Amino acid sequence: MSDRAHLTGVLLMAGAVIQMLLFIWGATRKSYLAVALPMAAAMTTLTAISLWVGWTMLNLEEEPEEPAGDV
Repeated sequence: MSDRAHLTGVLLMAGAVIQMLLFIWGATRKSYLAVALPMAAAMTTLTAISLWVGWTMLNLEEEPEEPAGDV
């Protein structure tokens, strides 16, 4: 495993732990933002993925059909 991949994995895990701790802290304070911000991030992510998939499908080039030959 490369050092860069290892570092990326560690940073992702650390970010996930920090995010969860902030969410729990906000939820215990009964903060509306503890729910609103993660939901906004999730909806933004889903929208971006949908737009990307749609754009990719829109720009696909048709493959030429192979002529039907004797089998």
